[in-house]
Amino acid sequence: MKQSVHFGAGNIGRGFIGLLLTQSDYHVTFLDVNDTVIAALKQRNEYTVQLVGETVESINVKHVTGVNSQTEPEKTQESLNQAELITTAVGPSILPIISKTLAKTVEYRAANQIPAFLNIIACENTIGGSFQLESALRPLLSEEAKIYLDQWVGFPNAAVDRIVPNQINDDPLLVKVEPFFEWVIDTNGIKGSLVIEGVHFTDRLEAFIERKLFTVNTGHATVAYAAYRKGYQTIPESLNDPKVEELLAGVLSETGAYLVRQYGFDEKAQKKYIQKTIQRFKNPYVVDEVVRVGRSVLRKLSNNDRFIKPLRECDRTGLPVDYLVRSIANALHYDSAEDAEAVKLQTLISSKGLKEAIIEVTGLPANSDLISRIIKQY
Repeated sequence: MKQSVHFGAGNIGRGFIGLLLTQSDYHVTFLDVNDTVIAALKQRNEYTVQLVGETVESINVKHVTGVNSQTEPEKTQESLNQAELITTAVGPSILPIISKTLAKTVEYRAANQIPAFLNIIACENTIGGSFQLESALRPLLSEEAKIYLDQWVGFPNAAVDRIVPNQINDDPLLVKVEPFFEWVIDTNGIKGSLVIEGVHFTDRLEAFIERKLFTVNTGHATVAYAAYRKGYQTIPESLNDPKVEELLAGVLSETGAYLVRQYGFDEKAQKKYIQKTIQRFKNPYVVDEVVRVGRSVLRKLSNNDRFIKPLRECDRTGLPVDYLVRSIANALHYDSAEDAEAVKLQTLISSKGLKEAIIEVTGLPANSDLISRIIKQY
């Protein structure tokens, strides 16, 4: 079998990336610091993924194992040194930490002049995750390793989409996911060949990344922040409220108009994609908590993320932004004590005032009319 290593043995790693890789004849070694999960993977070498909807389909995932990347550094490096493919699902902020481990792998391959291609794919909810990883890794390498990297190591960017809610199961390896998934990989960044069943390969990844980010992620966050202000606990519950669904539909009509204009997506196809997204959020069998979806509010309000970039681009091209402004105002009210970024946001608003906080968090120009509109809505 082909050898792969995946950073992150959490629900996304097991329920999405690891599942698809094993279905494409990869043996997957999961790297994580969660000893309960890693010990179970070592002992059983398999786990179950349940696709939950009106019916439940159980899939037995085999040819897997685990390594504790904190307590087993030698096994970690051995696994990475032998891999043909390395993937991540750890969160964008962890990518620079991973780069330190990957630097040893590239140095080893360069020193031994291993004539085999390696692709490293960051499967994160961020634009250009693999490029971010490469940018963090490259300065750590010797000149010899940089030359090797350029010839043999690819960093194709990717877009990933599957809703995996917070869950507590008696079996630490069982993971429940929605049936829908989308994994899109940029062919421009691949070294050698790469075959993964169920993956869509494209040479225009940015369009698919933004379609997903500004539909699924913007929509999900829109519901979360509106739901939080109304006291709802879960995403499906909140969408029983016509006002929340109206806001969601309005936001997605605005971002959809930008996507159609910017990338030439078929307007009817985009509307169908929006309706499919809304139905996914309503799935009563995938109960996603509002505070999970709303977490990391500062990142979600940053200049090139799910709210501010479509706001800027819609405004620049004369497209409406009324619903986006409402949703951003909701996000600025987010004060969950469970989210360190929410606490920081509220401290910033209290100490510097709303306008200065918006400027600092969003990167919008101080003289922007958009800031005035957000403040008025707030």
